[in-house]
Amino acid sequence: MIAAMPAAEAASGTRSISIVVPLYNEEENVEELYRRVTDIVGDATAEFIFVDDGSTDRTFERLSAVAAGDERARILRFRRNFGQTAALSAGIDHARGDIIVPMDGDLQNDPADIPRLLDKLDEGYDVVCGWRREREGNLLTRRLPSWVANRLIALLTG
Repeated sequence: MIAAMPAAEAASGTRSISIVVPLYNEEENVEELYRRVTDIVGDATAEFIFVDDGSTDRTFERLSAVAAGDERARILRFRRNFGQTAALSAGIDHARGDIIVPMDGDLQNDPADIPRLLDKLDEGYDVVCGWRREREGNLLTRRLPSWVANRLIALLTG
């Protein structure tokens, strides 16, 4: 997760938070993710931008139900799967908050970390970043490709 804004300003309502979540076939996680995020955000000025990246399951229907009950929730829907980077970029492009907090839709980013990120911003940092310590998922289809991609990026960019 990455965040950008002082926590004191977020808590006081003088700044707003945009939580951007790309989702692809995450129907099982939508309600739990929404509950966890809203529990953490509470009454702070916030919006939730859910980007359905061409899901073929009921992700969009579940997101629609969430959005119908909360005016802070907005949904962007892609006709087909364009990938996490495109979905995240679209969500960020539509964000109106002073702080943007991107999260994965698979519940591997803990919304409970958001206050810690905001506290670091309150110390004067412009950008705060976190990462998963224990990544879940299949070794061959998720973890190994991610490791290879990260190493290649590091090699190419220094």
